[in-house]
Amino acid sequence: MKVAKFGGTSLASASQIKKVCAIITSDPDRRIVVVSAPGKRTSDDVKVTDMLIACAKAGLEKGNSDTELQAVVSRYAEIATELGLGDDIINTVAADLKARVESDKSNKERYIDNLKAAGEDNSAKLVAAYLQSIGADARYVNPKDAGLLLSDEFGNAQVLPQSYDNLKALADYPGITIFPGFFGYSPNGEVVTLPRGGSDITGSILAAAVNADLYENFTDVDNVYSANPNLIQSPKPIHEITYREMRELSYAGFSVFHEEALVPVYQRGIPVRIKNTNNPQAPGTTIVKERHNITDPVVGIAGDSGFCFIYLSKYLMNREIGFGRKLLQILEEEHIPFEHMPSGIDNITIILRQCHLNEQKEKRITDRIKNELDVDDISVSKNLALVMIVGEGMRNTVGITARASGALARENINLDMISQGPSEVSMIFGIKDYDRDRAIKALYKEFFEK
Repeated sequence: MKVAKFGGTSLASASQIKKVCAIITSDPDRRIVVVSAPGKRTSDDVKVTDMLIACAKAGLEKGNSDTELQAVVSRYAEIATELGLGDDIINTVAADLKARVESDKSNKERYIDNLKAAGEDNSAKLVAAYLQSIGADARYVNPKDAGLLLSDEFGNAQVLPQSYDNLKALADYPGITIFPGFFGYSPNGEVVTLPRGGSDITGSILAAAVNADLYENFTDVDNVYSANPNLIQSPKPIHEITYREMRELSYAGFSVFHEEALVPVYQRGIPVRIKNTNNPQAPGTTIVKERHNITDPVVGIAGDSGFCFIYLSKYLMNREIGFGRKLLQILEEEHIPFEHMPSGIDNITIILRQCHLNEQKEKRITDRIKNELDVDDISVSKNLALVMIVGEGMRNTVGITARASGALARENINLDMISQGPSEVSMIFGIKDYDRDRAIKALYKEFFEK
């Protein structure tokens, strides 16, 4: 059995939905299908999710979102009409959206989540209705009815363990199940959404719950590529990649697959195949537990911006028992997650996402570290990027660090930090934001063009 997820570009218009449904019905093993909200039809178009967020903000700030609501209803009505569906489904979608707009606004985050979830929910209703209209045995299933329970964290919910037992029953549903991605319900019955791009996570949760043979993730590219195609002309396609490699690359900026989506399928050992809705015959990229055919040390290169480094030093730090715990406790009490923490014998660098550190928090944290840990020196460096080379073959290859740092040096790119984890699957370089793209190009040239 296959669980298939289709992204926003695959559902942006009636013609795209027809392609999706042709793919679904071409393989009887595709019995559970997860859908996103309609995405952009053209580069200057607006995603339905963004339209819904604008609708929610208008309702909260102006008390009236009639214009924004009508724009969303019109978008769905246009799709339904071009699919040859009757007024019933349009009226169903319009009534659902109107009810959400008129729902309780006392909790801002809850209200926005309720509106955002309408994108996927009504997309699933449309797809199910079209499949039925062409004679397929298909039905829309609401996440609440199926038992998809998420933590009570609006906009950043996590799946609760009992969901897997609840969702296991989907394997026995007849015909084709159309399931909306991106949202579920808290234990007290409120709509909560996963992080942005969370439909990938929904698909992975369902694949794990029903113990699928394969999780297919349909998007708008033939493959995952070894580097960003917007930066590198015709980068090398990746046909097979491990969970660990994909996780590292997703973290470092690969946008094809949500970084959190691998966890459920990884735990069950279910392979993932990324395919193109517009070219379903292409073999795509398969994510597996282990790769046996490793010919090159590096499989991919990625980079992400928006980091800051907190440098601190203290003489004989390595002899001070509990120093690391106290440092992490300060971050925990300030509700700040850290990304990496490379260290020497007398110094530590804390790498954070800059979005977590406003001016007030920065001062409070640095003051606390100075006073509570009695450090000799502390400084904060902002507007940094992390560029990463990833590959299972790196651990058995001599000279990777020399080649990478040499390639960056030839481009006169200064390194603020180098870090390699014990698994040796990835190597991270901390550099200035403005050098990120040049660094990726230099590393690609070194490892893929020589």
